[in-house]
Amino acid sequence: MARIELHNLSKSCNEALILGVLADGPKHGYQVALEIEQRSGGYFKFYLGTLYPILHKLEKDGFIKGTWAPDSGRRKKLYALTDRGGVTAREVAATWRTFFQKLGGLLETIEP
Repeated sequence: MARIELHNLSKSCNEALILGVLADGPKHGYQVALEIEQRSGGYFKFYLGTLYPILHKLEKDGFIKGTWAPDSGRRKKLYALTDRGGVTAREVAATWRTFFQKLGGLLETIEP
């Protein structure tokens, strides 16, 4: 199983959030940002200047595919997981579950 490197924690978390939201189906970038914020109760927020470079990297790496679609007279790019991206999303979810389990085990003796 993959490990999450602490120096890449933020990058890994951002990619996991995006892959997790896209696992539910194709969305345009703004929808991705909104859904992450809504599903986390506002805990996670993406600024579009941060989101789009990550989407472009995930697309370049073959985890997602963007296609242009008309939307109210304008074109919007819809992002969807590729087959490889779906496999990666499941692997990433398992890695994060393990991370939180191990972290929780280390912190469980600390009183609130």
